[in-house]
Amino acid sequence: MRHVCAYLLAAMGSNTANAANMKAILASVGVEADDKQLEIVIQKFGNKNIEKVIAEGSAFLAAMGGGGGGAVAASGTAAAGGGGDAPKAEEKKEEKKEESEESDDDMGFGLFD
Repeated sequence: MRHVCAYLLAAMGSNTANAANMKAILASVGVEADDKQLEIVIQKFGNKNIEKVIAEGSAFLAAMGGGGGGAVAASGTAAAGGGGDAPKAEEKKEEKKEESEESDDDMGFGLFD
């Protein structure tokens, strides 16, 4: 994936997408490029219009959809009523959950690891 990103950055920038430019992009973020992977990416994207490839890929991503039902369920339980202490307890749980999610966001991996 990092090689694909480097190709796209080189192709969309002012440089041409060749192995040297892709290596420079990857090196700028501390990643060593794999020559075999670079050649595969260059070969696969070589004769294609990058804007068209991105547009086609966006259609696939849109078809996958996304999540988002969690927030609705949480607000629904708060609106259902209950004791006066229930919303306070729920707020504390949400705060703790947010803290744990923030610490696990990168899961120990960076974009170019």
